Amino acid sequence: MSGDSKIFSDLRLAGEATDIEALLAGIPYARHLGMEVERQGRELTFIMRFAPHLIGNPRLPALHGGVIGSFLETAAILGLIWDAPLQQLPKPVDIGIDFLRSGKPVDTFARAIISKRGRRVANVRAEAWQEEQGRPIASLHGHFLIMPDAQIPSPLVGEG
Repeated sequence: MSGDSKIFSDLRLAGEATDIEALLAGIPYARHLGMEVERQGRELTFIMRFAPHLIGNPRLPALHGGVIGSFLETAAILGLIWDAPLQQLPKPVDIGIDFLRSGKPVDTFARAIISKRGRRVANVRAEAWQEEQGRPIASLHGHFLIMPDAQIPSPLVGEG
């Protein structure tokens, strides 16, 4: 069992894949970021509670860009897991993050939208905002390798 598969099975032991709070609680870095999740029906809103250790530029002060990026990536991955059961953790193929304005030292919110979900790749967009959802501070566009629960991996042709 690969390291990622073990992590994912450990997360699933914390709760069913649809128990997003248990999955979030099972990710140490998400706990470090102070991430929480609110559900309204099938819609998830992720919250990163402000803490002083999240500051990257103390002169402004502003949230660290890596903190914002990892918050968005975690929201995108958990959004994929929430959307449909997966056999393993989604793996980023490529991610682009647009930083639109400085993140203030306040709580930050994010939502992930799955724009296309194929058999092996999903396209996800996520936005982070603070005071107003219509004024995002950053957005993520990413492609993730996925493997749905019902899909059995086939051996690669030509290897050996």
